Amino acid sequence: MEHDSSREPPSREGPFLPGERNSSHLGQTFSQILRHLAGQDFARGKARNAALQELGALIDATECDQLFEGSGTSLPGMPEMLGRVAKGVEKYAAPPKEQEGRSDGHSAVAEKAAAVGLLFLQLLRKVEAAKNSLVCPAWKTGLRHLAGPIYIFAVTHSLEHPWTSPRSRDVAGEVLTLLLQVTESGSVAGFLHGENEDEKGRFTVILGLLKPDLNKESWKNNPATKHVFSWTLQQVTRPWLNQHLERILPPSLLISDDYQTENKILGVDCLHHIVLNVPAADLLQYNRAQVVYHALFNHLYTPEHHLIQAVLLCLLDLFPVLEKALHWKGDAARPTTHCDEVLQLILTHMEPEHRLLLRRTYARNLPAFVKRLGILTVRHLKRLERVILGYLEVYDGPEEEARLKILETLKLLMQYTWPRISCRLVVLLKALLKLICDVARDPNLTPEPVKSALLEEATDCLILLDHCSQGQVKSLLAKILQSCEDSKVVNCIRKVQQVSEDAPCDRT
Repeated sequence: MEHDSSREPPSREGPFLPGERNSSHLGQTFSQILRHLAGQDFARGKARNAALQELGALIDATECDQLFEGSGTSLPGMPEMLGRVAKGVEKYAAPPKEQEGRSDGHSAVAEKAAAVGLLFLQLLRKVEAAKNSLVCPAWKTGLRHLAGPIYIFAVTHSLEHPWTSPRSRDVAGEVLTLLLQVTESGSVAGFLHGENEDEKGRFTVILGLLKPDLNKESWKNNPATKHVFSWTLQQVTRPWLNQHLERILPPSLLISDDYQTENKILGVDCLHHIVLNVPAADLLQYNRAQVVYHALFNHLYTPEHHLIQAVLLCLLDLFPVLEKALHWKGDAARPTTHCDEVLQLILTHMEPEHRLLLRRTYARNLPAFVKRLGILTVRHLKRLERVILGYLEVYDGPEEEARLKILETLKLLMQYTWPRISCRLVVLLKALLKLICDVARDPNLTPEPVKSALLEEATDCLILLDHCSQGQVKSLLAKILQSCEDSKVVNCIRKVQQVSEDAPCDRT
C-alpha cells in the first residue's frame, strides 16, 4: 500500500524506506511542506512557522546522499526538488507589495527572513559536508539549483532596507558568505560571471529567476526585486556584461520610466553602468544608444536635483558612444551633436532657476560640457555669458559651490573661445571685479578658505581675460589701484599685473 504523505506531517522518527521509495517519500514530504508555506489558509503565520521548523528538522535529519540523490520516478529528482524548496522559502521571506503611505509588516518580514536564513545556512552546510565527504557527487547538481534562490534571498536581506533588521541583515550576510565559500567564489562578481574563462557563472540564472518579477505588470509586487537587480548588475563589469545586454537593458529602462524619483534614479544608475561597461558597437546596434539617450533626455524636465545629477553624469559618458555614429566632412559645418542639444536645454533651465540645489547641480556639471564641446562651445556663447553673469551675482551659501563652478566654467570658456572674448571684455571685467569686492567685504557669511578659493579663481579669470584682450585688463586695473583701499582687492589686482608682465599674451 502506497504511503500517503499529503495528509501527514513529515516524520522525524524512523528511517526512510530504502532505494527509490526513499527519494519519492522525501520529495513528497518536501512538496507537502511547500504547500503549507504557500497556502492561503495559513495566512496568520503559525502553521507556516511550524512548516518551516519541520523543514529545518527534515533537512537536519536527512543524510547528504539521500538529500542530493536523483529519482527515476515521475516525481522530480531531489536536486530539482531542493531548488523548488529554496524558491518557495525565498518567496516566503520576501517583503510584501508596497502601498502608498503604509510601511507596516516590516518587522514580521525581518523575523521570517532571519528564520529562513538559518534554514539556508543548514542547507549550505549540508552541501559543504557532501562536498568534503567525496562520496556524494550529486552535491554539484543540488548546488546548481540552490545557488540562485539563496543568492536572491541574501541580497534582498543583507542590504539596509525598510524590511530588514540588524538581525536579519547579519543572518543574510552569513548566508552570502557561506554561499561564496561553498561555490569557491572569491567575490560576488566572481560568483556571477565565473572565476575563470571556463566557468559560466550564475548571472544568467539570477536574471532568469528575477525576470518574472521584472515586467511592466509585476515589478512593483516585490519592492526588493529592483534593488536586487540593480545591485547585482553593478557587480558585473566588462568584458562579461555585453553578452547579457538583451536581458538587462529592458528592466533598466522600465525602472527609470517610473513616476517615483527614487525609481527613476535607480534606473538611471543601471543605465549608466550599462553605458560604462558595454562596448559602443553593441550599444549602437539596433539603435539602443538612441533609446537610452531619449529616456535620459526626458528626465531633464524633472526638477529634482538628485535625478538631474545622475542623468547628466550618464549623458556625459553616453555622448562619446553616440558621436561614433556621426560622420563629418571637412568641407561642411560640423553638425550639432547630442551634447549641444543637452547643453542648450540646461542653459534654458539655468537662467530662470532660483532653487539653490538645482542651481548647484547645473553649475557642478557645466565645466564638463564645455570641455566636451571644446571650441564648439562658441555656438552657445551668448547664453553661457548670460548664465555666467547671473550666477556670479548671487550668493550661494557658505560653500559657494555654484559660483566656484561658474568661475571654472568661465576659465574654460575663455581658453576654448578666446577670439570671441575681447568683445565681451567690459561686461566680464565688471562682473569679476564686483565678485572680488563682494567677497572681500563679506563680514562673516563665507568661511575664509572659501573666500580665498573664490578670490583665487576670480583672479585667474582676470589673468586669462587680460591675455584674451591683449593686455587691456592690466591698463584698466592700473587706475583702480590709485583709489582702492581694500587690501584683498589690491592683492588680486597686483597678481594680475605681475603675471601679465611676467607672461606676455599667449593664446596657445
